[in-house]
Amino acid sequence: MSTIAAVIGRLMLALIFVVSGIQKIIDPAPTAQMLVSKSLPATLAMPTGIFELVAGLLLALGIMTRLASFLLAGFTLLTIFFFHNQFGDPMQATQALKNTAIAGGLLVVFAYGQMRWSYDHMRANRKGELAAREADERAREAELRAARAEGAATAAGVPLTDADHHGRTKRRWF
Repeated sequence: MSTIAAVIGRLMLALIFVVSGIQKIIDPAPTAQMLVSKSLPATLAMPTGIFELVAGLLLALGIMTRLASFLLAGFTLLTIFFFHNQFGDPMQATQALKNTAIAGGLLVVFAYGQMRWSYDHMRANRKGELAAREADERAREAELRAARAEGAATAAGVPLTDADHHGRTKRRWF
C-alpha cells in the first residue's frame, strides 16, 4: 500500500511541474514579465518552461528520479528566494510555505525515489539479475575447472586429500 501511495505522490508532484512547464512554453510572456519584475532576464522564461516539463516528465516516469527530484526541489526553493520572499504579505507567505512543502515532498522522492513502478527500479533490478547470472556462471565455470583438475589428477594417479568431519586431512585415491 505504501508503494502505491509513493507512486501516486510522485505523479502528483510531477503534475505540478508538467502543467506549469506546458503553460510557460505555450505562453512565455507572463513568465517573462514576472522575471523582469524581479530583475531577472526575460529570456529565462522558455528554458524554465522546458526544464519544468522535462524534469516533471522524468519524475512522472521514474527516470533519473533522484536527480530530477533534487533539481526540482532546488528550483522550487529558488522560487521562494526570488518570488515569494515578502513574508509580511500573507499571500506571499502562503506561496512560500506551499513551495516549501513541495520541496519537502521532492526531497522525500529523492530519498526513496527508486521504488517499484519506476524505470530506475526496473533498471536496478535488471542490473542485479545480470550480476547474479554472471556470478552463477563464474561459479559453474569454477566447478567445471575443479572437476577437470580432479579428473586429470585421478587419471595421473595423484592422491587427492579431503577433510573429514573433524577437519583432519585424509588421503583418498580415485
